[in-house]
Amino acid sequence: MARQARQTKRKRSRRSGTLWRPRRVLFLVLLVLVAILYAKPLRTYYDKREALSERRAQVELLRADRQDLQRRLARASSAEAIEREARRLFYVKPGERLYIVKGIERWRREQARHRDN
Repeated sequence: MARQARQTKRKRSRRSGTLWRPRRVLFLVLLVLVAILYAKPLRTYYDKREALSERRAQVELLRADRQDLQRRLARASSAEAIEREARRLFYVKPGERLYIVKGIERWRREQARHRDN
């Protein structure tokens, strides 16, 4: 009787091992299928997230450039800046005399040569 119980137990264990194999294979196949189906959307998500962070960095740089340009515009619009630019273009105020001095570069070279000697 004990011998018969052991034999039936062995048959059950062999059967249960054979029954689980197709289920395990099916489970693994389904798991691989799900991984394949999720791979492309996940890759796309991470690519888009990286592109978004790059764009945000570009926007921050452009905002900083804009603020710098606005500061420069405010400085250039001041009376002193306008007068400085007018002087550079050889404009004079009413009542002033314009003097144009030529040969300044040659004079500077000679002065530098005398200092070196």
